[in-house]
Amino acid sequence: MKITALIPNELVSDVKDLTNGKNITDALVKALSDWVSIQKIRRLNKDVDDSPLKFQDGFDANSVRETNQK
Repeated sequence: MKITALIPNELVSDVKDLTNGKNITDALVKALSDWVSIQKIRRLNKDVDDSPLKFQDGFDANSVRETNQK
């Protein structure tokens, strides 16, 4: 997608330096991809925090080891 955006020069320079982008486009793609990944992880962490995983009754490490050794 081709866009026009007004972004402060200092911010663009920082993004280029921190991402080691070949050019502005590469740097912005890397930065946005990282940001999206972080947001997805935060959302997943919140979902798990709101509704934690629960083990079945009777589940324990020893029974899993025994099952895996069969």
